[in-house]
Amino acid sequence: QVQLVESGGGLVQPGGSLRLSCAASRSIFSVNFMAWYRQARGTQRDLVAAITSAGTINYADSVKGRFTISRDNAKNTVYLQMNSLKPEDTSVYYCHARSGLNRYWGQGTQVTVSS
Repeated sequence: QVQLVESGGGLVQPGGSLRLSCAASRSIFSVNFMAWYRQARGTQRDLVAAITSAGTINYADSVKGRFTISRDNAKNTVYLQMNSLKPEDTSVYYCHARSGLNRYWGQGTQVTVSS
C-alpha cells in the first residue's frame, strides 16, 4: 500500500511558476511508474507527465518545454515544476503511482492560473 499526498498548488498569474510535490508513505525506489495527471471541471483526467524507475520521462504535448517531472527516491517524493503557466493549465493535479498490479492516487491539489 502506498499513500500519496500532493502539495504546492495554488493561485498564480499567467506566466508564473509553481512546483508540485507528491510525498509517498513508503519508499518509491521500486515503484516503476509515477506520474502527474490533471482534471479540469467537466473533463476527463489526462496524463501530464510520467517518470519510470529507469528514468524514462514522457510529457503531454501541451506541457512540453514548460513542465519538468523529477523524482527523489531518497525523499520518497515526485515533483512537477511548472513554468510559463497558462490559464488552460487550471485543473486539479493528481499524483499517481503504479507498482506491479497496484494503482494509487493522491487526493489532488488545485492549480488556478488567473490574473
